[in-house]
Amino acid sequence: MKGTVEINGLRLFARHGVYDYERVEGNTFELTIHLVYPMERAMKHDDLDGTLNYAEAVEVAREVMATPSALLEHVAWRLKEALTSRWQLIEAGSIRLVKLNPPIAADLDGVAVRIEW
Repeated sequence: MKGTVEINGLRLFARHGVYDYERVEGNTFELTIHLVYPMERAMKHDDLDGTLNYAEAVEVAREVMATPSALLEHVAWRLKEALTSRWQLIEAGSIRLVKLNPPIAADLDGVAVRIEW
């Protein structure tokens, strides 16, 4: 049986962006991460050995976000690589990364990229 761990609305400060001032001033980003894995062992045995620890996944996200990238696509890919390297049991997933205050003269809630695998 497969299940999904969801990390929804994780807000982190980071220094991603194409422009030099974005790397200096930084921005607030929001992550939504869905990770699909075989969940049957966790469901039957009620212990952490058979699950994907979402607290650890949040720490992986913090570590990845701490290294600046020019493009959101690159950040999302690095995060996917870090998560799937940490937990080989991940079979599929998605990551949505939102820059909440992009350097655009427009009234919007943010700009985002989403990857799925």
